[in-house]
Amino acid sequence: MPIADFGLKDKIALVTGASRGIGNAIARGLAEQGARVVLASRKQEALEGAAEEIRNAGGEALPVACHTGKMDMIKALFERIDSEYGRLDILVNNAATNPYFGDVLGINEGLFDKTIEVNLKGYFFVAQESAKRMVKQGGGAIVNIASVAGIEPPPMQGVYGITKAGVISMTKAFAKELAQFGVRVNAICPGLTETHFAKVLIDTEAIYKVALAGIPIKRHAQPEEMVGAVIYLASPAASFTTGAVIVVDGGQTA
Repeated sequence: MPIADFGLKDKIALVTGASRGIGNAIARGLAEQGARVVLASRKQEALEGAAEEIRNAGGEALPVACHTGKMDMIKALFERIDSEYGRLDILVNNAATNPYFGDVLGINEGLFDKTIEVNLKGYFFVAQESAKRMVKQGGGAIVNIASVAGIEPPPMQGVYGITKAGVISMTKAFAKELAQFGVRVNAICPGLTETHFAKVLIDTEAIYKVALAGIPIKRHAQPEEMVGAVIYLASPAASFTTGAVIVVDGGQTA
């Protein structure tokens, strides 16, 4: 038996926001480690492409369209997981939105509610449904994808930062309550990563120059660079790790 076991063979894993970016990279990484991955995102067509990529690499993937801000769709997602697998071993809570780039005085109620609905409410109830199943089966691992914005809110992203701070707090609350049931709950905080949401920051030279000045490694990350931390937290190698927040930011918050 290895000293550190990172294997996930035949574990059932759910990854939200799995059609692109960090979520897609994480789904592929979990599949490479042997997990059978349920891919969730809003658009079925995009999920089908992501699932096909995993299958072509020899993995198993089940694509299920789900808007995690909608309670009826969360219910349907878990009913599908129950019918297909009858268990859930790993949740990676990743689906998020950032519809507003501007100062806190300018955001309207609609955009505020949308950000809270997906980034906080969605995370909470997907984690809750996952945890109910994990408690019943005797264990599991939840990994929430937060952000360095939850530690140090960046300019023009205040509400997004507030939701990610909430994710960090939620991680610790779930970890303390669920440890007695063998369910571990941890989070990672990515720094600036090349995703759809971050495109405007990376492509705008003036903003990107300021961002790089605060990153000691002097570059932004690729989505694949977030995968190792998630695999660790989801695997038996992290058996004594719960309530942790791992920052993956190139030294930005050091």
